[in-house]
Amino acid sequence: MKGSKYKGHIAMLGANMMWGMMAPIAKIVMSTGTVSSLLLTNFRIIGAAALFWIASSFTKKQHVPARDLLLLAGAGLLGIVFNQGCYISGVGLTSPGEASIITTTMPIWVMLLAAIILKEPITWKKAGGITLGAGGALLLVLGSSQTVIKGNNPMLGDVLVLSAQLSYALYLTFYKNFIKKYSVFTLMKWMFTFAAVFILPFSVSEWIKTDWASLTCTEIGGAAYVVVVATFIAYICTMVGQKNLRPTLVGMYNYVQPIIASSIGIALGLDKFTLVKVIAVAFIFSGVYLVTISRSAAQAKQTSGFTDEKV
Repeated sequence: MKGSKYKGHIAMLGANMMWGMMAPIAKIVMSTGTVSSLLLTNFRIIGAAALFWIASSFTKKQHVPARDLLLLAGAGLLGIVFNQGCYISGVGLTSPGEASIITTTMPIWVMLLAAIILKEPITWKKAGGITLGAGGALLLVLGSSQTVIKGNNPMLGDVLVLSAQLSYALYLTFYKNFIKKYSVFTLMKWMFTFAAVFILPFSVSEWIKTDWASLTCTEIGGAAYVVVVATFIAYICTMVGQKNLRPTLVGMYNYVQPIIASSIGIALGLDKFTLVKVIAVAFIFSGVYLVTISRSAAQAKQTSGFTDEKV
């Protein structure tokens, strides 16, 4: 049991490190205007679908009945289409810094939805951990140098990024138990296939009007990172995490993303290593630890509201 939890923690840490790098990379890919946010979302969904079907051909085949296929279609909408589409579109309209701030709200939505839908208790340790993590993430984002990459419609962009967080929180909550029925590759190939079917009708004009000859190596390399690393590999890690950790704890790893963004800024000389950043990172990992040791729904005697815990 402990081994599976450790595996879940490592997987979620890896996934959020990959996602932490995605916001600035996606912004660079879209900065020239050749690749739109919708087209990059298409690359991500269709490319990942193809990779998961190829990977699944090397694994044991699993039969998925029609009822479960419908559920996977819903999962594809919440966990991929709305989440990825709103996030990438939002990043294209706002600044990476503002997008990073808004992503800190996702664990809060997961905690509230898990309490309402799964009757997972909101314990003092869990609430305190999320508060610590959110405080650390905000310290990192607000304490970093201002990005030179701005958005042309920050308000709409911020609303879209927030919608992405709510969509993913709903996905984590609704599909907590369902995803344990199938392997990672069976789940992902169907979810991404349905996502591709949903999004393609709205994207045909983008494929036609794009000036493919003007794509640079930077844009192609950035798009490849988004598809292969930040989607295909990251979603495999996420599934491993979801199968072994509670939804609230999965959501908590969102706070790793600002650490990665800040580290990239320091490495590129765009930001500085300060005591505030050390404190912020300490807050984030202390928050993850508190949520980790808080009681699960199965262990708690009460099923709603705040509960007292024995340390």
